Amino acid sequence: GHSSKKDNLAITAVALQDHILHDLQLRDLSVATTRVQKKENRSKALKRETKAVIDTGLRKTTQGPRGEDPEKEYVLDPKPPPLTLAQKLGLVEPPPLPLSSDEWEKVKQRSILQGDSMQPCPICKEEFRLHPQVLLSCSHVFHKACLQAFEKFTSKKTCPLCRKNQYQTRVIHDGAQLFRTKCATRIQAYWRGCIVRKWYRNLRETVPPRDAKLRRKFYEKKFTEISHRILRSYDTNIEELFSEIDHCLAINRSILQQLEETCGREITEEDWQKIQVQALHREASECSICLTPLSLSQASVGVRQRPRELVLLSCSHMFHHTCLLALEEFSSGDSASFHTCPLCRSYYQKKIL
Repeated sequence: GHSSKKDNLAITAVALQDHILHDLQLRDLSVATTRVQKKENRSKALKRETKAVIDTGLRKTTQGPRGEDPEKEYVLDPKPPPLTLAQKLGLVEPPPLPLSSDEWEKVKQRSILQGDSMQPCPICKEEFRLHPQVLLSCSHVFHKACLQAFEKFTSKKTCPLCRKNQYQTRVIHDGAQLFRTKCATRIQAYWRGCIVRKWYRNLRETVPPRDAKLRRKFYEKKFTEISHRILRSYDTNIEELFSEIDHCLAINRSILQQLEETCGREITEEDWQKIQVQALHREASECSICLTPLSLSQASVGVRQRPRELVLLSCSHMFHHTCLLALEEFSSGDSASFHTCPLCRSYYQKKIL
């Protein structure tokens, strides 16, 4: 009986020691295993290189790493790890059984309700984007590379958030889908904004606004464009322009010279007689300035009223002398060197009758 107790104690100690070593992942530290693993890794690397040389790359775009759909979800560790001696003896609880598809769906729904895929990765604090993403059986989501680095650093298989041991891992693509949707939404928003801005710019260039200031700017811009267009289309010849200006100045000088000659030339007595005959033929009986008779009848002429002096203009029009003097004084404020007839607007010389 005493020896059996010692044997049971030794078996228990060995079983617990094996379980602790297995749990801490210290079994791979032996020299033999490391050599074997190095050889296996080298053979796998050679196979990958040969595949990379032979493969054309078309399969990578349509299939995942296992020759399946890249958007398909799969479990990284579908088989449970082998039981240790302590777990077989009942000293330590065995690992949980692999989750079924329904259980994984429940875990995923719980993660969606928590919004883990919409938040950054809890380890690197960066968005998931198109990087590989893993879902743990505790409904927490991480980058695949971040979780592998965390496991390698801690040498344990515990969740970085809830510290659950012996979790199961499933590859998902929720973050990639959300990122694609976000990118598509942004592209559509930018494209619609570009179209709306272009439409609004065309509208502002064709339809005048209702605001007074904006309407003024609109028409100023249109007028400037039209004037620039006319100036660009009009071919101005400076020599012809200057020659036309000189011709107009010459004509104006000749007209002024003729005017000075006609106004400055003295009229003879014979010319005045002819002008007086023309005035009599007009049969004008009233002064066009004061609208009173030019000459009073003999019956109406008395002591108090005397006949007013008449003046004859070179244009054959007759007025009262006092009325014409008053009109000349009134128009002298315009600083005119020559006076014009009130009726025909021609420059005149006058003679008192």
